[in-house]
Amino acid sequence: MIDTHCHLNFPDKFPNPAATIQEATEAGVDRLIVIGCDPESSRAALELAKQFDGVYCAVGWHPTYTSNYTRESLDEIEEMLSHPKTVAIGEIGLDYHWDYSTPEQQKVALLDQLELAKRLGKPVVFHARDAYPQLIDILESRERLPYLFHCFGGTTEDAVRAMKLDAMFGVDGPVTYKNAGDLRQTLATIPADRLVLETDSPYLSPMPHRGKPNTPAYVVHVNAALAQVLGLSEAECAAQTTRNAERFFGLSR
Repeated sequence: MIDTHCHLNFPDKFPNPAATIQEATEAGVDRLIVIGCDPESSRAALELAKQFDGVYCAVGWHPTYTSNYTRESLDEIEEMLSHPKTVAIGEIGLDYHWDYSTPEQQKVALLDQLELAKRLGKPVVFHARDAYPQLIDILESRERLPYLFHCFGGTTEDAVRAMKLDAMFGVDGPVTYKNAGDLRQTLATIPADRLVLETDSPYLSPMPHRGKPNTPAYVVHVNAALAQVLGLSEAECAAQTTRNAERFFGLSR
């Protein structure tokens, strides 16, 4: 399996990334994609990718960090995107739940990074919270790129619109939660070849670890829950989502 979204680059949460990676490997999670949120955390993600064979990274400005965004900072992001183990730009997008940055600041950073992704031909990993319609509005007016909606939590209508953009969808711990029936119903409407596994660790721990720090090894619980939603065996779900991630991120064995 592949954990397509984790934050091992947060040293206060993962002081010993080598041990975390080993634990994931022993659980059957042999590749990880570490996601940046700003230039500093993106540099840390790339350093981990350089250090460990099965680790890759995405780099970019997370919307809630964009109060500090400058266009000049994209020069550094672009330089990191040239490394062969940097497989996407992200996580970028819109977040109207928190007020750490204004909608205007978020939109400027989003549009600049979409232009960068277009110019470099890179896949894009999105963060969206309380902003799916607004983000999709923007994407529908632009030239299409390879898109992945990380930790998808939108409505079925949002999913239909995103599927028309040929987007992929990340599935995380919430698929295991008892009160997530609406999410499971929406995921059941998405073709299996559009779904990838994530943890977003250290956040969003799946059952039976909810309330405790998340870790990439727990992607096995996400896989088990998604398999039930799709009517697949766990082995079939793991194989399908791995193929999907390899295709989207350009990964090879």
